[in-house]
Amino acid sequence: MTNTVKMYGDLMLFSGTANQPLAEAAAQRLGVPLGGADIEQFANTNTFVRLHQSVRAKDVFLIQPTSAPVNDNLMELLIFVDTLRRDSAGRITAVVPYFGYGRTDKKDQPRVPITARLVADLIATAGADRFVTLDFHARQIQGFFSIPCDELPALGLFIEYFQDNPISNAVVVSPDIGALRRARNFAARLDLPLAVVEKRRSLDGSRTELFNLIGDVAGKNAIIVDDEIDTAGTLTRAANFVKAAGALDVVACATHAVFSEPAADNIRNSALRKVIVSDTVALSDDKYRRCGGKVETLPVASLLADVICRIHEGRSVGELFNE
Repeated sequence: MTNTVKMYGDLMLFSGTANQPLAEAAAQRLGVPLGGADIEQFANTNTFVRLHQSVRAKDVFLIQPTSAPVNDNLMELLIFVDTLRRDSAGRITAVVPYFGYGRTDKKDQPRVPITARLVADLIATAGADRFVTLDFHARQIQGFFSIPCDELPALGLFIEYFQDNPISNAVVVSPDIGALRRARNFAARLDLPLAVVEKRRSLDGSRTELFNLIGDVAGKNAIIVDDEIDTAGTLTRAANFVKAAGALDVVACATHAVFSEPAADNIRNSALRKVIVSDTVALSDDKYRRCGGKVETLPVASLLADVICRIHEGRSVGELFNE
């Protein structure tokens, strides 16, 4: 960390239970210890948090993705933030590498909620002064927050990966129209052509159908780009589709490895040779194994640590991505 004037008290870093290895790696990068806390569930499944030390007037950062089990991890985040606020923390920044409920970001049918907005309100109400995440599912979610919100792009991690591990005769593929902006930016940075899989869902949303391919993948090596992998249904159908359209090899990259069932089995049995993801979501050894050795993980701890350092020292976060 550089010797600039701090806007708040000393930096303190805490971790929830959702992804402790990521928090430990970020703490090591920052050169600060993780703050101690007891986090437990009572017999009635109520969550309880007790700090081991005072955070009065400190600049506190709490790392807790709201991945599965989403409701448990979300409540733990809210209760942890409330605990910090009631101990008079100087500033509380919720670092949520993966934002659960991010796909419920609009009223796309009658009589449904906009849960992403609700969760944003809950985090602010609990007492967070600032919010940090990586790659929202939809960019408008940033506007749901009434507190400063930093959405960090993971694109640079994947660009660097493919620069260090180049794929010859490659084409970037968006698995659906929704991922087009991300895939287009990825293709532009690597100076590669772009193709798009046109996907339409059945009216009841129960299944996905692939109808058309915009662009050329025949005789090329495809790189499918998306923000998250949930059940991997869309991803693996897109992979199988471009393979059938003449692609020689198919790999994929996505920021968030949500990997709900049956993602691991879908990936293992698909045309995908490799899936590159970040570690915003902690993957179990069982899921790695069930993917058949196809998953490679890129760490985001250095990125989070650099952003935390900049926020703590009152420096621009945006400059980190413009350098």
